[in-house]
Amino acid sequence: MLSVIGQLPRKNQKHSEVRDWSLTGRGLLVSLAIVVSGMSAAEARQAIPLTLAEAERVALELEPGQAALLARAAALEEESVVAGQLPDPTMRIGMANFPLESGGFSTEAMTQLQLGFRQSFPPGETREVSTRRFQSLALEMKESADGRSRDVLAAVRQAWLETYYWQQAHAIVDRSRPFFSDLVTVTRDMYSVGRKDQQDVLRAELELSRIDDRRISFNNNHARAIAALSQWLDSAASRPIAEKLPAWQQIPPLELLHGNLLDHPDVRAADARIAARQAGVDLAEEQFKPGWAMDLGYGHRDGTLANGAPRSDFVSLSVTMDMPFFKKNRQDRKLAAALRERSAVTASKEELLRRLRSRLDGEYAQWNELSRRIDLYEEQILKQAGDNAEASLVAYQSDTADFADVMRAYIDDLNSKVDHTRLQVERAKSYAILANLGGISE
Repeated sequence: MLSVIGQLPRKNQKHSEVRDWSLTGRGLLVSLAIVVSGMSAAEARQAIPLTLAEAERVALELEPGQAALLARAAALEEESVVAGQLPDPTMRIGMANFPLESGGFSTEAMTQLQLGFRQSFPPGETREVSTRRFQSLALEMKESADGRSRDVLAAVRQAWLETYYWQQAHAIVDRSRPFFSDLVTVTRDMYSVGRKDQQDVLRAELELSRIDDRRISFNNNHARAIAALSQWLDSAASRPIAEKLPAWQQIPPLELLHGNLLDHPDVRAADARIAARQAGVDLAEEQFKPGWAMDLGYGHRDGTLANGAPRSDFVSLSVTMDMPFFKKNRQDRKLAAALRERSAVTASKEELLRRLRSRLDGEYAQWNELSRRIDLYEEQILKQAGDNAEASLVAYQSDTADFADVMRAYIDDLNSKVDHTRLQVERAKSYAILANLGGISE
């Protein structure tokens, strides 16, 4: 029985190799299973592993936030056209100087049937500046939509990677459970013939129970990760996650990423916001200039003159102009408010750049540290943990080591594999954030 235990790690290793089939091979098996079992199209779709690239595509297709921002941008563009137009002219129809005491329309010489038109003209370049302001606001919405797209990609990547981790961690524990189960059987057999103590049996049973507890915990965390992923993918989140991480092994130099920050959609949106506030300042300055209006009127008279000739109709033309004399509590304060608004958004952009730069520096350091740790695991820790587990088992078979040493060694080996997977996922998460901040294109 002991010799069988000694071979279990190799069997587990072979099982691990089988689980590392390519996606193409798994896809063929899934297709064959669909044909054999007669699964429906929906069930077949749910059985296909969900890759990160597909998750990104589905998330962007289902994302309503970006569509809302683009709709606002389109609305603001329409407003910019409206803002550049003259106010609608007004028409006046009336009767003037009609005698009340006696007579009719033709009795008095000044009695008129009047028709007039009035066209107002806003002060200075108000229309041009208003158009520019709305165009800047529309550009801000477009840039915010682009930023939303980046944020969605980063979020769905984080959620997909977290789901991937718990799926893999659960699989690692599942692959280890048969070995711990066999240890329980072997220690019971050896205890029954008096070769080992009951404590060894109890310790093996305890560790098997702990393995089952971890499986339950990992399964719960996996379900919670799927729920988080469903925010972006809806029903597609319930599909199994593809077992291959994206090949994100290299990142650009930090100086290049710093330069790319200025092209980040949030920064471009801040620039557009500043331009809109500058247009607001210009608009307030235009209010110091007078607006004016032109009136054109026509007056029709009935009746005749003393010589029998018909009375002449009247045409009138006048210009009305604003007189911005009392500007202390109107124009001055509007300009002061616009200047403060511009100052506020300028300071906000500086704060945004500092925040983005700080986060970029932190994630860059995190990525490098995780890369070094992954290299250490792959070059030393994983092999050392596996060798230590096998050596402790051989020593236990030779009665030169305690059973506690065997359990501790194999638990360390299991934890090393889980930790290695976590490190890989965390580095991929860090890359996703760097891609968002630094504009890295895969």
